Amino acid sequence: MLPVVVIAGRPNVGKSTLFNRLAGRRTALVADTPGVTRDRKEAEAMLRGRLVRLIDTAGLEEAAPESLAGRMRAGSAVAVQQADLVLFVIDARAGISPADRHFAQWLRRQNRQVLLIANKVEGRMAESSVLDAYSLGLDEPVAVSAEHGDGISFLMKEIADRLPPADPEIEEGPDATPLKLAIVGRPNAGKSTLLNRLLNEDRMITGPEPGLTRDAITSLVTDTDGNRYEIVDTAGLRRRARIEAPLEKMSVSSAIEALKMAEIVVLAIDAVEGIHDQDLQIARLVEREGRACVIALNKWDAVPDRNAVRRAITERLEESLAQMKGIPVVTFSALTGAGVERLLPAVRQAHLVWNKRVATGELNRWFEHALERHQPPLVSGRRLKLRYITQAKARPPTFIAFGTRAEQMPEDYQRYLMNGLRETFDLPGTPIRLQFRGTKNPYSES
Repeated sequence: MLPVVVIAGRPNVGKSTLFNRLAGRRTALVADTPGVTRDRKEAEAMLRGRLVRLIDTAGLEEAAPESLAGRMRAGSAVAVQQADLVLFVIDARAGISPADRHFAQWLRRQNRQVLLIANKVEGRMAESSVLDAYSLGLDEPVAVSAEHGDGISFLMKEIADRLPPADPEIEEGPDATPLKLAIVGRPNAGKSTLLNRLLNEDRMITGPEPGLTRDAITSLVTDTDGNRYEIVDTAGLRRRARIEAPLEKMSVSSAIEALKMAEIVVLAIDAVEGIHDQDLQIARLVEREGRACVIALNKWDAVPDRNAVRRAITERLEESLAQMKGIPVVTFSALTGAGVERLLPAVRQAHLVWNKRVATGELNRWFEHALERHQPPLVSGRRLKLRYITQAKARPPTFIAFGTRAEQMPEDYQRYLMNGLRETFDLPGTPIRLQFRGTKNPYSES
């Protein structure tokens, strides 16, 4: 296993900025608002030749355990227990606060190696306040400016020197690349509760408040068959007209980026409320990006008339998502765990369909029969001629049909061929791309 480096400290001291700087990429959301980070965010980073697992945590605050701040602090405490090294970050410009002293004492009791980081050291006043950090009793502080990159190289050296010796016998994980999976949906659909259930731990902050998740959080899950999944929990996606706060715009941007990077997208829907127009808009975005989709009907245990709800949802999907006909639907309760075991097998099956390839000979035999059943239409008084078809790629299945003036093919005949492809070659629920290319007349310019 990789050594674990955890970044901790009170809110708004620059932990996420430091996390991004050490990771070498803009991974965590950063804003002037305190408490932007709510869930633990992880990334692998190379620090002076040592590959480590960085963990960014929520701000440490004194609060009741049942409150949001209390739940965030509990999540940070779990990360500290996993750490080989804790980077305790303070704001050098603001000076040492009572909260800094309290959590410094708490860290000393955790029996973990701690490196004190004095962040935001950009001016003379900040440099002088670094001296106050000695009073925390955590040895010599390392002065850095995470925003401007000052002192980061020295910090990387200090981190590498404090890590346990590298063990060449330890493998850095299986060779198999995990399946990339994103969980998306409207706020309060149970996305974070679902991820916690799949992980069998309270990794994500959950509660009745909508919009708890702000950033895209990645976790690794291994199922009972040994299949590995890289699952990204995302912020809830509301209608664009309702998104006003800059922080929410950043959260939505992060969620959409996670959707684009995924192979399979799980669209979480509150089964009690049914499918909303916003759910369909998200599903259409998944289709436009060429990603396979699995509909996850959460809170199924709270549905009074399950047959009626299932029938209504199926009809709505067939009517509004014809371009993803046969999309798989899984019902479960993330809160109780009932039915959740059916989700990952459905994801695996959707991944197989998304990666499917059809032999050219088999494809053209079907193509010939399809043209015999319904000839291509007339365009400008002349019938279009299609000659052959081939599959250009998978992920999603993409086909190219060649023929005379094929690029002028009307949409209704394109839909006829796409539906035939889906039914004949068993491609339910996955996006299909069908392109048409005309042949060039060599005598057209003479």
